[in-house]
Amino acid sequence: MSQALNIAANLLSRYPWVSSPFVVSAPMRVLAGPALAVAVSRAGGVGFIGPGAKTQDITDDLEKASSLIREARASSAAFSTIPATKSPLPIGVGFQLWADDLNIALAAIEKHKHCAAWLYAPRQGPKDFDNWSSKIRQASPETQIWIQVGTLKEAKQLLQNSEKPDVIVVQGAESGGHGRAKDGMGLMTLLPEISDAMKGSQIPLFAAGGIADGRGVAAALCLGASGVVMGTRFLAASEARISRGYQNEIVRASDGAASTTRTLLYNHLRGTFGWPEEYSPRTIINKSLVEKQEGRSFEELKKLHDEASKAGDSGWGPEGRLATYAGASIGLIHNVKDAEDIVRGVQADHLERIRMLLPNKN
Repeated sequence: MSQALNIAANLLSRYPWVSSPFVVSAPMRVLAGPALAVAVSRAGGVGFIGPGAKTQDITDDLEKASSLIREARASSAAFSTIPATKSPLPIGVGFQLWADDLNIALAAIEKHKHCAAWLYAPRQGPKDFDNWSSKIRQASPETQIWIQVGTLKEAKQLLQNSEKPDVIVVQGAESGGHGRAKDGMGLMTLLPEISDAMKGSQIPLFAAGGIADGRGVAAALCLGASGVVMGTRFLAASEARISRGYQNEIVRASDGAASTTRTLLYNHLRGTFGWPEEYSPRTIINKSLVEKQEGRSFEELKKLHDEASKAGDSGWGPEGRLATYAGASIGLIHNVKDAEDIVRGVQADHLERIRMLLPNKN
């Protein structure tokens, strides 16, 4: 059996409710809550809850997710492939442990034992991953460690760690949210190069960045991924924890190369500081950035931003001023759908794309 088939079989044994191809919703901070995570997992993917505004929020989110999973089991055949007791929760959680309270996070992990913990943005490099992974595995041995990287160097360093990840998420420069500030690369070359470097490791790779439909899924699997992660596409899910004005922008915007950029401006306008210097978020451009580039002072921009934050949904949009973190795939997203429809739609589209590549034997 080939390495790829071995990896695929191992993945399905770890996540027995998942259907192929393996689709994951990204742990977007605040925006990816328990409703979205459970809906994605229920549809045959793996949904991740994102970090909250404070670490304690994850405890509340996991309580809610546990309740939603119990309701799903009681009302349908959802999660019937896994035992109701003594099994990890069929959702993941993303952490920002460079800023989170590690002890609070570990207590939540130990109590709820969710299936996966997503880590990235270490302030101290690979040794942070070793420290975090070791403590998470002590708290919940069955929780799988997913680590996000954006460069070949980071991926190679993980192979030297004593605590190797169970999954590596390869994030291309197309991604929304916080990605590599200066040394990011598109998935088309980054993913296969990392795949070559990981050969023999038996660590599955998941592709993230710019994927919003079955075409992207098919391409990522051909490039060496065992599954895909979508973030921006799930911002246009009905279960996302998102303001209507923000969500409307995800649907409206197009031409990600021209209408999005990486900048720390919106972090600072929101009062968010302290991210490791290697990271910067991608956002849809609006008046805040346009006027900064025209020379308006930060103090003026901050005042206008704070006023816009009280204006409801009109705070977003081309004439708005609020942060609209999103990836370059925005031009591929044209409507809001239930998470189940998104997961099953991209899975079906992927299969159709693959069939089109196969020779017709008739």
